[in-house]
Amino acid sequence: MWLGPEEVLLAGALWVTERANPFFLLQRRRGHGKGGGLTGLLVGTLDVVLDSSARVAPYRILHQTQDSQVYWAVACGSSRKEITKHWEWLENNLLQTLSIFDNEEDITTFVKGKIHGIIAEENKNEQPQSEEDPGKFKEAELKMRKQFGMPEVEKLVNYYSCSYWKGRVPRQGWLYLTVNHLCFYSFLLGKEVTLVIQWVDVTQLEKNATLLFPECIKVSTRDNELYFSMFLNINETFKLMEQLANIAMRQLLDNESFLQDKSLPKPRKPLKNISALKRDLDARAKNECYRATFRLPKDECLDGHTDCTLWTPFNKMHIPGQMFVSNNYICFASKAEEACHLIIPLREVTIVEKADSSSVLPSPLSISTKSKMTFFFANLKDRDFLVQRISDFLQRTPSKKPCDREWKWNSADPGCEEVPELPSSSPLAVSPTSTLSSRPVNFSAGEVPTASQGLLKLFRRNSEELSGPKGAKEKMKEESWNIHFFEYGRGMCMYRTAKTRELVQKGIPESLRGELWLLFSGAWNEMVTHPGYYADLVEKSMGKYNLATEEIERDLHRSMPEHPAFQNELGIAALRRVLTAYAFRNPTIGYCQAMNIVTSVLLLYCNEEEAFWLLVALCERMLPDYYNTRVVGALVDQGIFEELTREYLPQLSEKMQDLGVISTISLSWFLTLFLSVMPFESAVVIVDCFFYEGIKFILQVSLAILDANMEKLLQCCDEGEAMTILGRYLDNVVNKQSISPPIPHLHALLTSGDDPPLEIDIFELIKTSYEKFSNLKADDIEQMRFKQRLKVIQSLEDTAKKSVVRAVSGDIGFSMEELEELYVVFKAKYLMSCYWGNNRAAAARRDQSLPYLEQYRIDMEQFKELFISLTPWSCGAHTPVLAGRLFRLLDENRDSLINFKEFVTGMSGMYHGDLTEKLKVLYKLHLPPALNPEETESALEATSYFTEDVTAEETQEDKGRRNDNGPEKEEKGTSPQDYRYYLRMWAKEKESKKETIKDLPKMSQEQFIELCKTLYNMFSEDPVEQELYHAIATVASLLLRIGEVGKKFSNRPVRKSEDCKANNTQDPVSEEESPTSEQSQNSAVEQQPQADHEDKTCRDAQPEKTHQENQTLGDGSGEGQGSPLQLLSDDETKDDMSMSSYSMVSTGSLQCEDIADDTVLVGCEGSSSAARYGSTIDTDWSISFEQILASMLTETALVNYFEKKVNILQKIKDQKKVERQFSSSSDYELSSVSG
Repeated sequence: MWLGPEEVLLAGALWVTERANPFFLLQRRRGHGKGGGLTGLLVGTLDVVLDSSARVAPYRILHQTQDSQVYWAVACGSSRKEITKHWEWLENNLLQTLSIFDNEEDITTFVKGKIHGIIAEENKNEQPQSEEDPGKFKEAELKMRKQFGMPEVEKLVNYYSCSYWKGRVPRQGWLYLTVNHLCFYSFLLGKEVTLVIQWVDVTQLEKNATLLFPECIKVSTRDNELYFSMFLNINETFKLMEQLANIAMRQLLDNESFLQDKSLPKPRKPLKNISALKRDLDARAKNECYRATFRLPKDECLDGHTDCTLWTPFNKMHIPGQMFVSNNYICFASKAEEACHLIIPLREVTIVEKADSSSVLPSPLSISTKSKMTFFFANLKDRDFLVQRISDFLQRTPSKKPCDREWKWNSADPGCEEVPELPSSSPLAVSPTSTLSSRPVNFSAGEVPTASQGLLKLFRRNSEELSGPKGAKEKMKEESWNIHFFEYGRGMCMYRTAKTRELVQKGIPESLRGELWLLFSGAWNEMVTHPGYYADLVEKSMGKYNLATEEIERDLHRSMPEHPAFQNELGIAALRRVLTAYAFRNPTIGYCQAMNIVTSVLLLYCNEEEAFWLLVALCERMLPDYYNTRVVGALVDQGIFEELTREYLPQLSEKMQDLGVISTISLSWFLTLFLSVMPFESAVVIVDCFFYEGIKFILQVSLAILDANMEKLLQCCDEGEAMTILGRYLDNVVNKQSISPPIPHLHALLTSGDDPPLEIDIFELIKTSYEKFSNLKADDIEQMRFKQRLKVIQSLEDTAKKSVVRAVSGDIGFSMEELEELYVVFKAKYLMSCYWGNNRAAAARRDQSLPYLEQYRIDMEQFKELFISLTPWSCGAHTPVLAGRLFRLLDENRDSLINFKEFVTGMSGMYHGDLTEKLKVLYKLHLPPALNPEETESALEATSYFTEDVTAEETQEDKGRRNDNGPEKEEKGTSPQDYRYYLRMWAKEKESKKETIKDLPKMSQEQFIELCKTLYNMFSEDPVEQELYHAIATVASLLLRIGEVGKKFSNRPVRKSEDCKANNTQDPVSEEESPTSEQSQNSAVEQQPQADHEDKTCRDAQPEKTHQENQTLGDGSGEGQGSPLQLLSDDETKDDMSMSSYSMVSTGSLQCEDIADDTVLVGCEGSSSAARYGSTIDTDWSISFEQILASMLTETALVNYFEKKVNILQKIKDQKKVERQFSSSSDYELSSVSG
């Protein structure tokens, strides 16, 4: 490629001049190419260690003038061909012009200008590509592609200099982190190390320091552990590796492949050596942290953040912290963790103005909201720019929210205040803020639709507690919150401080519970920005039926059946609508058990729409991946819980591990937020704290429960005893302040014994958990979540592999080890199509609701690639044709995809079984449906060469089986599948009889010729090639004569007319198996003998046939004349890549490189039958499988060929090596290759 002219001082150092003229030199890097000796090794090592561009471009062209000592690099090339092209262009276009100049400076100026012009012209054409990436980075990406043989679609994210520890020896080189791979390359004095690891194979990533490896990163896969050290910035590298591994895990978990964000803002300053992809990933990490900290919607993107101070009126202080600005929010987080958090939605903002600076308040900024609150920020570094950004976002923020109703807090109690009256133009544009002077809300039955307020209010029993001490306590709590609202604000813009957390710990009053859950979870933001969304979903999902709705119906009456709200149709209907609406919003989750319990509690305190958005916040943000089909999120947090138990309760951890209790208890605790294991009045206080603190609180309460029962648990003998102890403890966690009448708890049955149980106050338990375990940090938990996610997802993948292998191992000849290796290769091929395929269809093919066996499926192109690398029957250029036929044979449901079982069934047929089984597979590959109907030339040929014997052999049972497949095929296309479909399929598999050789239909002459062609291709690379050719020639000649003799024993006219009638009434597939072509029909009819007239007329009498075809048939009923080559159409004389057994093939048309003229069909000792075969296809001729088998058994060479054992594990090993061919651009000797 052309280079912007760069000055080179020492032209001869490390370079060899190969061509020269008065103005230019063409040079080659020392050590590149053959030879090079010690100098070459040293130069190669220097190039790798110093990351020299000469590794990628070992050729260059320099510009020089006679008297000057300075040289200018004007072009470089990765190959001799590329650099020669540039050299010839310079000689042809510049030499003559340059010789005219007198002044050397003018020559140099002219050359530089010309080269710059060429580069500008090239860049103009390639501008739309990734111009954001700096030049140095593009060079590194080019090196990566050439070194590791990666395609263009594989994007480099970043690269780092480091050492890879091979044994105890560090190998200095370069680590390349791409979207899908971790790659490492090192070249030291002839020793080359190349590593390529897919992120989806990584099981563990750790950053640690040991005596042997000073501060290193350990990358573990299922097979080995790799250590990398001596990074310049190990933290940045490790963080990026974590991100990329996380993306790969998401791909395994829910098919989320990586899509680069093209809408990133351009950097204000050019960033050296940082790719657009790296910026994208950094932005993603910051966005995720920002959204998690402030509980914002998933599509919120951080625009920027800056240091500042916030004036807090409640304590009259300027609190230092950071301001965050995004598309729809301004947020503030204090440096001291609990001092103050603030969220200001831009939809609330009325005024943003710059206040006057002073020594006390430099660069202040005032932000006012519709709820009459004003926030003062100061010490802003770039205030003008910040105000401009906020103004831009405000202009994009819609001022009106189209909604017909006003928001009212769902409370009938005087303690709860109404939102101040809003302007009619924006009924939903503000958060529910309030002051003490506001008047209470009154609900009336006619004002609201069904379940438009919390069910608890509709179904509250007349309780004496409201007027007793508990009622007084509740009023005190409400008053405390009202005072808090007065001092700190109410609604979204509330100052959230340590005081807020203290109030939450003491329990939220029932009248405010729904309001505060919505605020603390962030669900309120999503609800007001999506007015009418829930109602639309309910309408769309009404009357729809699928697997999720079936499960919901089954669980509706199990959701808090002890509560009066769910003992009648009103509560049940509300629960049904919310769960069904969510299943339609998020079909990847659909419905999972435990969602019903959590949702029923949400409905007690919120109306349906609020409960829906709280469920969205829970499932998609606060408890990620908890409620998918494999409850991955809960398993991840269970792993964190085990890790924390080891850290905080080491004594108990070992005992619990032995008993296996943690895995049993934690799932029910986490999935239902203790609602299923604790009395309702107590568990709801846990939910209060959870919405404020997140998963951190659930973990610390779980640790407190174990800690409180440590002594008893240490004395347990088995899991059952430990479970009973914990069950009794949780049953007796009481809330003595609750004003609701106690609800009987189902788990209370665990309590037994004479001693009255010891009651535990829920508020004491919460207080203890904060005292002992409050030093858990949200950031640490996220870090631990990543580590556990790797472990959990890889463990689930291993389980899936084992279950699939077990499911298929019964009927397949491969060993368990071979099946596991095949599964790995099969899955890798599927995943590769996900991230290297041009479209995203592969990702869409994976449905998580399907059984493991059906989740990974490959198409024909992927199957061909696997077949070519793994088949023991290599047929040269004919192999893809054979692969396509095998794919069609295996694809029984005709959806153009095959699963793992179908794949290994096909492979097993070639690798295992005796000669008969292998020949049976080969035989089937030359009969329909393996032969593609699209390859046939006409419908007429297809029917005429489907001989009467083949038709007769197709039994009633086969037809019935085909007809039965019709509705099942349709059913399989629907998604998701219900379990009854799989039960029917399983029953059908069990019923199917084992196929015998007598069940195989006979083969026509045309199909037999195709079989011979395949065998010739198959033997072409064998060591005993000549013996096999001789053997197959003998067998083919014998079989041709057998088929000829067989014709004389068939009474054709009577048989054919009977078969024709049968076909007209019973065979619906003959028409669809053969597309029509008029030209081919004519040529076929011209060749058809007179004896076939009755049969042809009978066949063509079907209603689908056209009048024109019948006319042609009548005209061409005479005996055909002329050689077959004249009668064949152009399409029929193609090479073997496009031939099928339906094509009109004669011996003459087989004159290709694979079959010589003096073999097979001409080797029939000049008999008249052979001569006839050379001139036309005989449609009466047929041969059975038994005849082919018997003939093959007479030739030892053929028997030995098909019975020889081939090691598939070696083939798999070779396939993995070839999968990523190393670039041939490097001519260094490969002395040692790892990975």
